[in-house]
Amino acid sequence: MPGLEQRLSRLIIFDCDGVLVDSEPLAARAYERVYEKHGMKGVGPDIIAQCIGMKQADILVRIRELTGHRFPEHADGDIWAETKALFTEHLAPTAGIRQFLEGLGVERCVASSSSLERIHHSLDVTGLAPFFGEAVFSSSMVRRGKPAPDIFLYAAERMGADPAGCVVIEDSPLGVQGAVAAGMTAIGYTGGGHTYAEHASVLKSAGASLACASWTEVRAALRERAFC
Repeated sequence: MPGLEQRLSRLIIFDCDGVLVDSEPLAARAYERVYEKHGMKGVGPDIIAQCIGMKQADILVRIRELTGHRFPEHADGDIWAETKALFTEHLAPTAGIRQFLEGLGVERCVASSSSLERIHHSLDVTGLAPFFGEAVFSSSMVRRGKPAPDIFLYAAERMGADPAGCVVIEDSPLGVQGAVAAGMTAIGYTGGGHTYAEHASVLKSAGASLACASWTEVRAALRERAFC
């Protein structure tokens, strides 16, 4: 990563889940299975969809608000164990992301609400890890998760980039809100398996400058803005 004395004029910040890797349907399945294992039903994709972009601690709180289910603290590790097993067997990169990264001549990093272990595992099993090296940042490194701007500002600082020169690619309204609050340009991504009819309009309402359904569209949008 560049030193602070080498300020980057341009930086692309990628969310991980639902942007680099098509993980959200698998993560929803993991939550449903683990809650059922502990005798709590009704935590399906519709509930998890309202938690996309949050870190795990905030997801557990939101599920409790929506369903009344209080997940046992001693079983927190069960969620990652089930998620990891599903990711190891089924996780794939989003369509076209490898080609997009291979042709990207701009500095890049990952800023995700997931734990570092989960981010690195996701990048490893999908073969995307070499594109980012150590430029991987988690909300566990900052005080507040998305929609607060903390993780994006932290990533920019670590990469030696001016926030005004950063473009963030996000699939969740919480992530878009955090990017905008950080003074960055947000591009919504709707190419993951968890997308829905209103996804693009929701992201634009949250502050995304536009929403793209493919990495070809993202590349064109960046070129229009003379970003790459």
